Amino acid sequence: MTHRNTDYAALILRLALGLMFLAHGILKVTVFTLPGTVGFFESVGFPGWMAYLVTYAEIGGGLLLITGLATRWVALALVPILLGAVSVHWGAGWVFSNPNGGWEYPAFLAVATLVQSLLGGGAFALGSAFGERSRSVAHA
Repeated sequence: MTHRNTDYAALILRLALGLMFLAHGILKVTVFTLPGTVGFFESVGFPGWMAYLVTYAEIGGGLLLITGLATRWVALALVPILLGAVSVHWGAGWVFSNPNGGWEYPAFLAVATLVQSLLGGGAFALGSAFGERSRSVAHA
């Protein structure tokens, strides 16, 4: 794969993950509401205040991924949120279509987000305007 392909692959992954995180954060605010999200967090054993952190991290992290600012660090910071989602869905089994959702979807997203942290922002990332490297391999 060429460096150009790698840059575009990182762009596609970055946009997909950014939109997914943004959508999940907005869902917590507009559909479930923040008090409802707090209640859900408490019902699965997490402190309620973490609902606010996760919601803001998903919205802010999603926007930062979409723009390509600090992509490596943002993606890495979002991985624990997904691992928390894996822990919530662990008891429901593998398949996410199981009642209460399985852990396959959040586990896949955790891996994809980790891959994004390794790739960097890729093509059209605003971070590159601030000197951030787009990928982990040096240009030949």
